[in-house]
Amino acid sequence: MKKEKHRNSFSGSIGFVLAAAGSAVGLGNIWRFPYLAAKDGGGLFLLMYIVLAFTFGFALLTTEIAIGRKTKQSPLTAYKTLKKDWGFLGVIASLVPVIIMPYYCVIGGWVVKYFLAYLTGEGSNAAADGYFTEYITREYQPIILMMIFLFVTAFIIFRGVNKGIESYSKVLMPVLLVLVVGISIFSLTIRYTDDAGVTRTGLEGFGIYIIPNLEGMTVKRFFTVLVDAMGQLFFSLSVAMGIMIAYGSYVKDDAKLVKSINQIEIFDTIVAFLAGVMIIPAVYTFMGREGMEASGPSLMFVSLPKVFASMGKIGNLVGCLFFAMVLFAALTSSVSVMEAVVSSLMDKFHLSRTKATVIETAIALVAGIMVCFGYNKLYFDIKLPNGSRAQILDVMDYISNNCLMPIVAIGTCILIGWILKPQVIVDEAEKTGCNFGRKKLYVVMVKYIAPILLVILLLKSLGILTVI
Repeated sequence: MKKEKHRNSFSGSIGFVLAAAGSAVGLGNIWRFPYLAAKDGGGLFLLMYIVLAFTFGFALLTTEIAIGRKTKQSPLTAYKTLKKDWGFLGVIASLVPVIIMPYYCVIGGWVVKYFLAYLTGEGSNAAADGYFTEYITREYQPIILMMIFLFVTAFIIFRGVNKGIESYSKVLMPVLLVLVVGISIFSLTIRYTDDAGVTRTGLEGFGIYIIPNLEGMTVKRFFTVLVDAMGQLFFSLSVAMGIMIAYGSYVKDDAKLVKSINQIEIFDTIVAFLAGVMIIPAVYTFMGREGMEASGPSLMFVSLPKVFASMGKIGNLVGCLFFAMVLFAALTSSVSVMEAVVSSLMDKFHLSRTKATVIETAIALVAGIMVCFGYNKLYFDIKLPNGSRAQILDVMDYISNNCLMPIVAIGTCILIGWILKPQVIVDEAEKTGCNFGRKKLYVVMVKYIAPILLVILLLKSLGILTVI
């Protein structure tokens, strides 16, 4: 108990909400959400995502934050505190951010590269064919920029919960939101006439984004969109990777937990929606529907620079603002990923924050260098169980996001839904007299619906379930 008295905590609910929202609003929202929306019929994906966010995502988010505040422990030790024989789940949950951190910093380094290109007025070069591939296959520059991104993240973590995570979130998140809203508005106002004389507008692209496309709908396609939207929630809400347990452990007992969780949900959903508004109308305007749907994962680093180049003189400024926004989003998320590991090391091995930060930085640095070399010296090409081609970064992403995260989420639902019972979380949420408005929904989700959906997601990821 003595240890808990000295545990850091967020100064208030605003700091907690901004930090948690900063974790949720990262590359998953700004990079992954738009290309999945484009691939999965725009409005259909959007509708499913919003429904899942306020049901499935709500249940997982509430559970993890409540576990953190109840135990006042990091993910590595929280599950064992709840139930002695369930410490293994904490180990798996803690492995996820350890695996994610190195390759997230590599991608963060790519964002730094593009931001610097537009900042120095050389954004037009980024639109050239092969620019992205030529950069990531270099031997040393990607490592240097990865290190810069990693060390900035480590510096914020080193400063602690209040002076580091909370203070920087209070600055970065409002700036991020202003940039997101500004670029979204701009994206809706653009207009372009191609060489064939066809004129397209941002508003037309917005219509494609928000109106569900049910043409050629089949059961298989429906479940594909459902699984994509469900998988996206892991990225968007930062669940099943220990982050929300760590952040929840820093929430004061007198804070209104339900209110904060609702605010995080709303904030995250709005930014995810606006990420699509920023990107899809712009890509449609300059590249057409075919270009939008063909962009895929390369949308941010290949397609968007071409869009910015098509905008003329203003393109470099828009590109600079866009990648500044992406950089802020990536940084707030990487901070949360590192904190999940650092807090686990501190609680489990009773290390100081300084020592724990140095250890995790060293691990991420070595593994990050290996990821960078995965595009040149250590390059290989294998086929994953889900059918996609992969090298080092993809393998790490597959293990953490497609395998371990669903396992953690399934285990958490079993532990809370059937062993400890949902009332444990309900009591924690209502501790300050807060009304748990979706209590019945929560119980049904955590006991029945969420585990079923998670098993489908896991089997699909493992290539076992191929009919959808």
